[in-house]
Amino acid sequence: MAQNKKAEFAPEIQILAEFHRVLAHPARLAILETLAERQSCICGEIVDVLPLAQATVSQHLKELKDVGIVKGEIEGKTSCYCIDWEKWEELEKAMLSSFEKIHQYKENFKKGCC
Repeated sequence: MAQNKKAEFAPEIQILAEFHRVLAHPARLAILETLAERQSCICGEIVDVLPLAQATVSQHLKELKDVGIVKGEIEGKTSCYCIDWEKWEELEKAMLSSFEKIHQYKENFKKGCC
């Protein structure tokens, strides 16, 4: 049986990988853009602007909420969603730091790697 090796990596790498996984789906990126443009949305409003069924949008919103990028509040029978900008900035800094860490080795490969 295959073992899950994720636990053997540093916690910050695991968290960053999970954010990348969630952001890797085009529907989730489109949902985030819609939320950013409108500042907050009810799930049905997102369905109106994207070519997705409500159940699909709800599932993608759940993924975004699970990693903390999106927050939601229940208002009667509807749920209103918005981007958690504090968490977004935290993610942005972590991604930039990761890219910079890798980029520092670029000079070693000016002539190519193979």
